[in-house]
Amino acid sequence: MRSIAVVPCWNGARWLPACLASLAAQTRPFDAVVVVDNGSSDGSAAVAADLGAIVVALPENRGFAAAANRGIAAGEGAGAVALVNTDVELAADWHARLLARLEGDAGVAAVASKMVSLADPAVLDDTGDFLRRDGVCEQRGRGRRDDGRWDVAGEVFSACAGAALYRRDAVLAVGGFDERLFSYLEDVDLGLRLRLAGWRAAYEPAVARHAGGGSAGQLARPVSGWVARNTLLLVAKAFPARWLGAVAYRQAAWLVAAARSGAPGLRAHLWGVASALPLLPAMLRERRALRRDAVLPIEAVVDDRPWRGPAAGGHPRAGF
Repeated sequence: MRSIAVVPCWNGARWLPACLASLAAQTRPFDAVVVVDNGSSDGSAAVAADLGAIVVALPENRGFAAAANRGIAAGEGAGAVALVNTDVELAADWHARLLARLEGDAGVAAVASKMVSLADPAVLDDTGDFLRRDGVCEQRGRGRRDDGRWDVAGEVFSACAGAALYRRDAVLAVGGFDERLFSYLEDVDLGLRLRLAGWRAAYEPAVARHAGGGSAGQLARPVSGWVARNTLLLVAKAFPARWLGAVAYRQAAWLVAAARSGAPGLRAHLWGVASALPLLPAMLRERRALRRDAVLPIEAVVDDRPWRGPAAGGHPRAGF
């Protein structure tokens, strides 16, 4: 299967040399490496070109989702597309192992990897995501010490697009990443649509070292605001009305937590909620088509995991 790597980039010049070097060092080489530059002002496009990558230049920052879609579109003829953040460095066997999982199972549309901290590889960053019925996305193992329990291959709800491999045709068939989300949770939204369409997501514990926050610090709004915004949009698009109680509980809890965190946190949360409101009608209109075309019911896709009490947490419990 022909496979390409896509690196969405926004002012990531300082990260690109190490990232692209790790892509070039793969035991199973990529057939092409594409850097999609989101209107960077730090010379990222020139750095990427000098390092041998194919550069797709966008005139302005249109968000991770748009950059990912442009890269996927540029991979015509490829069966698989790896999405890799600029601040990620891949182990040499990463591509070979994830591609083997994708090629070995025709029902798999995405393969998540074992993401660890670049600063301290003994700390986990993400080993695949799960979605709860209150709208919260859980990142398996995040912040935990790597004690070996995440070294077992298996299945997850969806892959973190910071370091994941996708079946290109499957992604295109469900419409790609939703560019209205801009950044954050766009991979969870894609994962949900892939699962509703009957696809599965695998987990392969090949290592990707992730610095984290490579572009987040440059955003005009804090990450918490984007998460609040995009959680509401995802829920409006896909969740049934009978889960509204769980969603309302989580939204109220987030509002209280934001207020207790101080004025900046509260402002970020309120911005996220307010910026979601204009898009909610369109998301609600899309629900009917999403359900009509679904191969699986949403109850079969989003597990009934705890969403309140100590077991909910906001991060996965031990053993997930």
